Amino acid sequence: MKVIPRAARVYIGCALLGAGACVLPALRPGATVPWGTVALLAALYALCELPARCRLLGRALPLGTGSFFPVLLTAALLLPPAAAALTAIPGSLLTRVEEPPAALRRAWRVAAAAIAVRSAALTADALGAPTALGRGPDAPDLPYALLPAGAAALVFCLVLTALDGGIRATACGLPPRAAWRGLLGRSLVPHTVHGLAGLMMAVLWRSTYGPVAALFVLLPMYISCWVFAQYHRERAAHQATIRALVQAVDIKDRYTRGHSERVGQASVLIARELGMAEDRLDVVRFAGILHDVGKLGVPTRVLTKDGPLTPEERRVIELHPEYGHEMVRGIGFLGEARAAILHHHERMDGSGYPYGLHGEQIPEFARIVAVADAFDAMTSTRSYSRARPVPTALAELERCAGTQFDPRMVTALVQALDRHGWQPAVTADEAPPGPPGGNVPPPRDVDPGPAGAGPSVIGDGTASRAGADAPRPGRPRERA
Repeated sequence: MKVIPRAARVYIGCALLGAGACVLPALRPGATVPWGTVALLAALYALCELPARCRLLGRALPLGTGSFFPVLLTAALLLPPAAAALTAIPGSLLTRVEEPPAALRRAWRVAAAAIAVRSAALTADALGAPTALGRGPDAPDLPYALLPAGAAALVFCLVLTALDGGIRATACGLPPRAAWRGLLGRSLVPHTVHGLAGLMMAVLWRSTYGPVAALFVLLPMYISCWVFAQYHRERAAHQATIRALVQAVDIKDRYTRGHSERVGQASVLIARELGMAEDRLDVVRFAGILHDVGKLGVPTRVLTKDGPLTPEERRVIELHPEYGHEMVRGIGFLGEARAAILHHHERMDGSGYPYGLHGEQIPEFARIVAVADAFDAMTSTRSYSRARPVPTALAELERCAGTQFDPRMVTALVQALDRHGWQPAVTADEAPPGPPGGNVPPPRDVDPGPAGAGPSVIGDGTASRAGADAPRPGRPRERA
């Protein structure tokens, strides 16, 4: 986001005022502040964050804001609250910023870090951290020292989570529930680990070995953060793979451009309504996005044909789930998504393809994608049909629940759309414009079709427009 909304700027301004109030007591004349410790910890945090700003070192040391929070938590355990807040400022100013406006983003990081560190220091001080840590030859009071350290880490995490949720709500216009959703769960464990590392640093710092010994704690922290960064790089590579495949499909079939992304979005809505875990939501999104990747193996003339498909063309297009499954078979991170790509045209009554599975034999992700695919096919303008209103499409899905679609998935989609509405990230309007009138027929009423048959335009549009989803003779079962 290159333009920060006014509400977010006001929010950041308030946070900066709060940060100023946090550090002001340490700057007052006569304040008792161990400036040597403050300078050492502030310099250490800044030094740890500085390599990320260098393009060359940033690749070798893929760390950034948050990698060295143990230094800030050490400050919260060792220093008075206002002095601890000061240690966060230099390092926060030096952290790498990926997007403009850099100055405003750095200001936000300074404010959030200073407020969080002071809050953690106040908590640790109230629980007697200075006494529990010991000094010099006096051994730390373990396990009691774990209490102020754990409480400080928890407060640090809660404050940062609350502030981050606020900036997401004001900058992105998200409702409060969506702005804070998942933030605490993702950050609680890492901050707990940072708190333990901060406790080890603080104990060594106060021991007879001094601050130099405390630096050794950063080595395992660096290694763990480096491993975590590699995981994110691998995840980014996965996302790039998905994007490349989707772009290839969109280029081949220009009339359904954006369809894959919208099916992925609708699939996540259904899965979230069903209460699926977060790790499975990613996989079901991959399934929705890649469900039509097999189109790459279908001749373009068949995909873009305006009129009805011949029986031979229909057989060719019905091979696209198997083509897609073969293409992604070796991509291990797709997991359950591969089965969804293969089976998203199966029907609950067993008349689908490619293997005629029925009921619970159809993988759960395939049943989700089938409903999402059909919904987007009906609500998007294609070369052979105009978009239907969302209520009309949902009514059609409900009519076909139990025969073509899993009723549970249809109900989940209806409830999700009632709760969140339908605001696809990519719309059918992005399709390249054609000649006036184009190939799109005038709007028509929903044709319920013969009793027991599926909707006339549902599922993958290129197949279903010719009745490819209608009952047909049985097909061989899935091969081992």
